[in-house]
Amino acid sequence: MSTNNHLVIMAGGIGSRFWPMSTPERPKQFIDVLGCGRTLLQLTLDRFAGVCPAENVWVVTSAAYAAQVAEQLPDVPRDHILMEPCRRNTAPCIAYVSWCIKVLNPQANIVVTASDHVVMDVQEFRRVIGGALSFTSETDAIVTLGMKPTRPETGYGYIQADLSVASARNKEIYRVDSFREKPDLATAEKYLRRNNYFWNSGIFVFRVSTIINALRVYQPEMSAIFEGMQAVYGTAKEQETINERFPLCESISIDYAVMEKAEEIFVFPASFGWSDLGTWGSLHEQSQRDANNNACIGPDIRLFDTHNCVVHTTGERKVVVQGLDGYIVAEHDDTLLICRLSEEQRIKQFSE
Repeated sequence: MSTNNHLVIMAGGIGSRFWPMSTPERPKQFIDVLGCGRTLLQLTLDRFAGVCPAENVWVVTSAAYAAQVAEQLPDVPRDHILMEPCRRNTAPCIAYVSWCIKVLNPQANIVVTASDHVVMDVQEFRRVIGGALSFTSETDAIVTLGMKPTRPETGYGYIQADLSVASARNKEIYRVDSFREKPDLATAEKYLRRNNYFWNSGIFVFRVSTIINALRVYQPEMSAIFEGMQAVYGTAKEQETINERFPLCESISIDYAVMEKAEEIFVFPASFGWSDLGTWGSLHEQSQRDANNNACIGPDIRLFDTHNCVVHTTGERKVVVQGLDGYIVAEHDDTLLICRLSEEQRIKQFSE
């Protein structure tokens, strides 16, 4: 484990698609979605065990969620829980934490990840992360993890890789040809038939000097905001200054801001059971299922003549379901949801 390795967890999302479990006050990253006794945020930190020292972990969130982060991740230094005063997408988030890290360690090597993804094969995940960190420690490259697609998924962005020549430093890493937006079904099916298109996981690895130089080149106005704050990072004035200047940043993703423009951008194709767990359908896909394709998360769930359902009832002692096909059954805090999986996009209106 290198003391130069740093982990950044982005935990400011307001995802409430898992209603009634998740709400704007308690988004999905703070919930035990899988029924394993650990929240998605805690599982995120767990799978990076051995990657970096505990004092090199950073979490970027909002002021509204900072207390939940501190409660769920007590070993993360409190001054490493950075509070954004408003939502400005991932580029300002990464810029802010990168300048904070640079002040402490100009040689830092950083992994950036979301807080609400799922990884099933943790051992393989750590191997891939280790390989990516080794690669970026020796180069001025940015590496993104590309997930080998298993279905024609329209909910993810894609990475087109040049597989003709592997990197000399790591035969599993290739140059990125282009980033592609979320496709329609026909395009996703075309991507699946080819072997050089990968799901964009949103997990990035780079040296702090690399990302800061890229931000200076491609986002000079945003860079000037954080560059001008170097004297206050790590001081009592940091939060006050961030509250004033962070809202001045353009709301833009790191993909648009840097990744689609950078020249030294590489992809590490991988397969470790990854999902961004953005829907009940993705939870059904990632969960262990019975012979009737039902995913059950709860202490005592009994199904009869039921198929293709996801049942999440961790707060109930016994749940009996009969005669459903393709439904979500979920409860939390005296609220019960029964909804067709095919209609889950309407859950937001149900919760209002």
